[in-house]
Amino acid sequence: MPQTAESMTHTAIIPPQTSNRRNCVPDPKNKSRMKLLATATLLFTASLLVPRQLPAQASEIPSAAPPTVAGQTADQRGKLLIDQMIAALGGDAWLNRSTMQLDGRTSSFFQGAPNPYITEYHELRRFPAPGQPGADRVGFLTPRGMILPGKVIDVVQIWMDGHGYEITYKGKTELPKDQVEEYYRRRAHSIEEVVHNWIHAPGVMIIGEGTTLVGRRIADKVTILTANNDAVTLELDSTSHLPVRCTFQWRNPQFKDFDEESEEYDDYHPIQGLPTPLTITRYHNGDMSNQRFLTKVVYNVPLSADTFDPAILLKKK
Repeated sequence: MPQTAESMTHTAIIPPQTSNRRNCVPDPKNKSRMKLLATATLLFTASLLVPRQLPAQASEIPSAAPPTVAGQTADQRGKLLIDQMIAALGGDAWLNRSTMQLDGRTSSFFQGAPNPYITEYHELRRFPAPGQPGADRVGFLTPRGMILPGKVIDVVQIWMDGHGYEITYKGKTELPKDQVEEYYRRRAHSIEEVVHNWIHAPGVMIIGEGTTLVGRRIADKVTILTANNDAVTLELDSTSHLPVRCTFQWRNPQFKDFDEESEEYDDYHPIQGLPTPLTITRYHNGDMSNQRFLTKVVYNVPLSADTFDPAILLKKK
């Protein structure tokens, strides 16, 4: 039967059935996305069920301070630190030293800038003993000359009985007042003076003040305070208990404020069984003022009384 134009037009506009079937089939990419979404939702839900760990509080962080003994006061801790320091320095052998001979090099600093000149020196020190005051003799080495090799000592400083003298072959002169005051001020606040006299004086307080840093070293800090409010603070290596810094303050009579003096000790070596610092650095109000490097140290060498007699002049060389 022949088709009319109307029936042909009607047949042409009906979409084929195969196109409907193709649109109903799910896309594999959509299935993968749905699986990923379901997995992420499951993980998120599980994370909500796990208890959250709070950040560590400051009280929970381990402290670098040494463990404190139950019932130990700051005074008891301070006395223990002093006892540990004396034992580390050599105990009775350190306490009973009679003399000390030193050879070394020294240089001064101004506002942290070094003096370009390095001075070699030879020092003889007598420690105080019953009936024998402490004394110090420092000889400075200079070149013998352009022709003769070697070095000689042609200038000597002697410190004794609160005075300071400069001795040459020409005669004796007293050192400037400010220089003398500085020397005896440092000696009055030295570790030897603190151990031999301060800690045994009535009314003294020895206070442990926790830990601090000296350079990169952890140190135990202890302050010795006298009855007249004079104080020395010692900082001791937390492992070896050897002193690494000694600090004190004094009132400046000109500016009416306090100046701070400190001395740091480094490069310890055992000499005759006694740990001895071979590098000693001084600071004034935080600025480096002097540095000494020891090349030779000898203890308990007998010294005659004439060694510290300022009336005996040097011989011309």
